[in-house]
Amino acid sequence: MTRTTIRQARPTDAAALAELAADTFPLACPPSTTAEAIAEFIAVNFTVARFEGYLADPDRVIIVAEPDSGDLVGYTMLIGGDPSDADVAAVVVARPVVELSKFYTRASAHGTGSVAGPLMEGTLEAARATGAVAAWLGVNEENGRAIRFYEKHGFVKAGRKHFRLGDRDEEDWVLARPLTA
Repeated sequence: MTRTTIRQARPTDAAALAELAADTFPLACPPSTTAEAIAEFIAVNFTVARFEGYLADPDRVIIVAEPDSGDLVGYTMLIGGDPSDADVAAVVVARPVVELSKFYTRASAHGTGSVAGPLMEGTLEAARATGAVAAWLGVNEENGRAIRFYEKHGFVKAGRKHFRLGDRDEEDWVLARPLTA
């Protein structure tokens, strides 16, 4: 049986994170998203250099799921600070707050029960450690599997926002949850 370690990402993880992000981002995209839009988003947001910047940013925390094999199978990214999106700021009023900006696992880990749940617990622990009293995230309204997962972990629908992907504005649910017991 393979054991999975949940830990904070290190600067040496940048290349592995870029590869993981490129592999997992398409899994969360709506079916109408073109391959070109996905490739463009990955090329802009999930390069090694971008992850080096994310890892060096004091307002971001990246948590990874790493099995004994050493190949990362999941990651999350927290971003501290007030929401810059007006739609989010209107419905997420707790302060200080942290955004759960990324939560991705490889398809091979879906439904196993050994990656996503522990990764969420480790991420919520890291979110609490930032001093935030609440966490929020945006999830595409068509991603029922992710919505059910987030709701299982205490997130509730608070409102809506838009997410630009390619030449389309996608509709996202804004989900939020308190971080205090």
